[in-house]
Amino acid sequence: MPVSGALERYRVKPGNRVDLSKIDSGEKSLFDGANKHEFEPQFKELQDQLQKLQKILYSQNKHRILVVMQAMDTGGKDGCIKHVFSHIDPQGIHVRSFKKPSEEELSYDFLWRVHSKVPHRGQLVIFNRSHYEDIIAVRVKKIFPDEVWQRRQRHVVDFERMLAEEGTTIVKIFLHISKGEQKRRLEDRLKNPEKHWKFNPDDLADRSRWDDFMTAYEDVMASTSTEYAPWYIVPADRKWYRNLCVARIMLDTLKTLEMKLPSIDWNPQSITIED
Repeated sequence: MPVSGALERYRVKPGNRVDLSKIDSGEKSLFDGANKHEFEPQFKELQDQLQKLQKILYSQNKHRILVVMQAMDTGGKDGCIKHVFSHIDPQGIHVRSFKKPSEEELSYDFLWRVHSKVPHRGQLVIFNRSHYEDIIAVRVKKIFPDEVWQRRQRHVVDFERMLAEEGTTIVKIFLHISKGEQKRRLEDRLKNPEKHWKFNPDDLADRSRWDDFMTAYEDVMASTSTEYAPWYIVPADRKWYRNLCVARIMLDTLKTLEMKLPSIDWNPQSITIED
């Protein structure tokens, strides 16, 4: 999937090794402005363009768009989805969240609960967490033996290839925050009573395994970023810049589809609407 030269820096090229420690989670190199105050007009323009292209996507009823959103706790998935896609017509977009599998879901293969949520023609679907949780969490928390997550990693590549060959455009985004920024965001939740509901003391156990999670994400992105389902590592310490990057990635992706409004086989001028 071709992308602009500017966004090429965030794309994980197939076969390339990933080292998150060498990727600056606080950089803002794609921001075309002197200061943050110039962000709003740029971002609004991107939102407007996304809205127009999504209307064509829906009306053409030809393409399927799947966005996979992954991040560590406090990485900003909810906020990013809310801001980037806020102008899009609700009937053409759906957000699907995947939490701990239920007993019923565990009785099937790990992709069963995911496959039924992929987009149909004309839809844009966002996975807020995804099938990658069944690789990352299983590996880091040692829920199953290593051969399980290794096998699943191969299955995901085949699954995404099947979706792509059947007409689904896949974009996978990892919101990359630093451990220090996560600490600030967790502390902010503790200080603000209105954010207490967001804080789960159990999340601190995952924070204690930070390096293990980084290694798992590095391996999975290197192994599963393909031409038909690329990963993008988006610097996410600055929330406004994170939103700008994701909006640009989505706009670039939709533009590559060269979509057009459906043509009609009748003459509008020949129709008279009676009083």
